[in-house]
Amino acid sequence: MEKIIDESKQGENLILDAKEKNTRKLFIESYGCAMNFSDSEIVASILSNEGFNTTQNLEDADLVLVNTCSIRDKAEQTVRKRLEKYNAVKRINPKMKVGVLGCMAERLKTKFLEEEKIVDLVVGPDAYKDLPNLLAEVDEGRDAINVILSKEETYGDIAPVRLNTNGVTAFVSITRGCDNMCTFCVVPFTRGRERSRDPHSIIEEVNDLWNRGYKEITLLGQNVDSYLWYGGGLKKDFVKATEMQKATAVNFSQLLEICAKAQPKMRIRFSTSNPQDLTLDVIETMAKYNNICKHIHLPVQSGSNRILKEMNRLHTREAYFELIDNIRRILPNSAISQDLIAGFPTETEQDHLDTLSLMEYVKYNFGYMFTYSERPGTMAERKMEDDIPEDVKKRRLAEIVQLQREHSEIKTKAYLNTTVEVLIERESKKSNDQWSGRTSQNIVAVFPKKQYKVGDLVNVNITNCTSATLIGDAIGYSENN
Repeated sequence: MEKIIDESKQGENLILDAKEKNTRKLFIESYGCAMNFSDSEIVASILSNEGFNTTQNLEDADLVLVNTCSIRDKAEQTVRKRLEKYNAVKRINPKMKVGVLGCMAERLKTKFLEEEKIVDLVVGPDAYKDLPNLLAEVDEGRDAINVILSKEETYGDIAPVRLNTNGVTAFVSITRGCDNMCTFCVVPFTRGRERSRDPHSIIEEVNDLWNRGYKEITLLGQNVDSYLWYGGGLKKDFVKATEMQKATAVNFSQLLEICAKAQPKMRIRFSTSNPQDLTLDVIETMAKYNNICKHIHLPVQSGSNRILKEMNRLHTREAYFELIDNIRRILPNSAISQDLIAGFPTETEQDHLDTLSLMEYVKYNFGYMFTYSERPGTMAERKMEDDIPEDVKKRRLAEIVQLQREHSEIKTKAYLNTTVEVLIERESKKSNDQWSGRTSQNIVAVFPKKQYKVGDLVNVNITNCTSATLIGDAIGYSENN
């Protein structure tokens, strides 16, 4: 790949000039996955060119946007409660405009304008470049909506405005959409089919972040391992590509290596993986480069083959075990985390026990665990009855969470009396005398501040722990600092 000329300083000056000229204020909130938070940074960049600077004060805003999630009903209810708060502010400031972005906007479309009377515009995840036109409509006193899903849009040509940043870590979006039609998931319907971003623009963004002092990036996608650049277009259309396009295509393992080599001192993470797409060459690339963090988030959703089939997950319990064994063999010092759903339709007690036994086999470092939440429009909602009583769902979830706590404690205790490298990200939430950061394995560590500062890579001797946090004392700067 040809060397990319870094023009970050010129771009930074243009952004600063725009901020000085902007007079309108944007308040933006994000809920749900990391992709939503990344998308909000893209929206802020687009609106910066339209005269908006971001504000942390809701009452000062000319435009309020909420970037929404539809993955669970609880997330949607949280957004509706926030809209009630906006409504109270709008009574005081009737000129304030309110917009709904993201997956919930895509799912509900015009229904949002009918149900939530304070909402002035509704914008889906692929339509953010249309915001200037939509705002012009709103300024003329008309409601505005654009939720059309794109087959090409990746926002690869937009430099995000980093929101609420610590100046150390940043998201870099590499793919959009998902082709895996899991029966419980609304994402394919709200974000469309998989398409990948030009690797040149990705490396340009990575270089820019490094030159601005960032020390860690997370490559983002609904399914990062299915990244495939062959000149543009949907991943499903790769079969139609020319022989030249196929020969020069860049897959995720190659992109990971390109990023690692472009900035050898930049920490690199990625999320999220799907078991059927995480290939051995990705794991081998992780092992090859020290700056690729040794953590894999690997959602399994269930330990039962029968339930996995009902979910339309494209892996089996046995295939998942084989993948775990390969990760342990190639990356013995890696951490593995999970997503699990309790109480999927038709789940029996034996299916639940299969999930617990899978957890016993893997012994995850940490995880994200939920009860099944029926989402309108999904195959499970259309074809399956949500037949597991809520008390059974909650009991099974409690057993999963308790087992995960036990495994997390085992994993963190393994670090006692060892030295780990930690990137300082912020003050500890519990004490302003301590720093908080993460290890390569994505485990939080806290320690006394001493002479160190945010952004430093330090070696920390671990002397104590909880099930989720390492506790220790910094003994010097890392050689990678």
